[in-house]
Amino acid sequence: MGNVTSTPGRPEPPPPPPPLPASQPPPSAAEPLELPPPGQNFTCEICIEPIEIATQTFRTQNPRCRTHYFCNDCMIKYIKAKLEDSVPRIPCPALNCSEFLDPEEYWVLVGDPLFVRWCDGLCESAIMGMDRCYCPNVNCSSLIVNECGGTVKKATCPNCKRSFCFRCKIPWHSGFRCEETGELRDQNDRAFGVLAEQRKWKRCPRCHHFVELIAGCRIVKCRCLTSFCYNCGRQVHQHWCNCDGLSRRRFFCIILFVLVIQFSLYLCFIIFSATFPARDV
Repeated sequence: MGNVTSTPGRPEPPPPPPPLPASQPPPSAAEPLELPPPGQNFTCEICIEPIEIATQTFRTQNPRCRTHYFCNDCMIKYIKAKLEDSVPRIPCPALNCSEFLDPEEYWVLVGDPLFVRWCDGLCESAIMGMDRCYCPNVNCSSLIVNECGGTVKKATCPNCKRSFCFRCKIPWHSGFRCEETGELRDQNDRAFGVLAEQRKWKRCPRCHHFVELIAGCRIVKCRCLTSFCYNCGRQVHQHWCNCDGLSRRRFFCIILFVLVIQFSLYLCFIIFSATFPARDV
């Protein structure tokens, strides 16, 4: 048997791998998005006009939308139009993009008034299913939400600090029941009711706010995002009036009547054929 020889002492460990350069990110990190060269022109996806990246373009920080370029003026007009249509969750205007705009990114661009209106719309849409009303004070009109649930009668507006009846939507009627408050309304309320009747304003079937239709389709949308018929005052899914020609109920009745007539004629033909069979000549 041969002899096994070994070198004295412990074997030296292998040398460590060379460190990565400071400018090279680790393999697990995502590659940063390359910025376009300064002074390069791109096309706005709203107005389809050439724009300069460095001066006139707004680009969101959303990684899924960072390749979308829009004019500052186009974005302001787009956001303002959506808010006027009571659409607080504003989608990205790029084609085939399912992302939504973040109000905080556009605060400096749109300014404080439009930003506050945007945030208020988002808050109001988030509490759409909760019991809520608006402060009856004409100088306040703040949105009041019943966050605790249950039946609420006396409430205090956190903005103007005035008490009102949450059930009647009028200033607090101390010592009177809600059914007895009809005579407590002042002359301004009566005058407003006469004006609403003269101008044929309609109340929203959900939040009971008055809505005025100046022109356009009779299916209107209230500030609470409820769509209803301006002619009959009912919501769209309960719409049975003849505002736009034949209603669904009348249309169904006509179709049923035609089917009954056709079935009757077919039944008469069967009876006649059985009673008077055809004869060969």
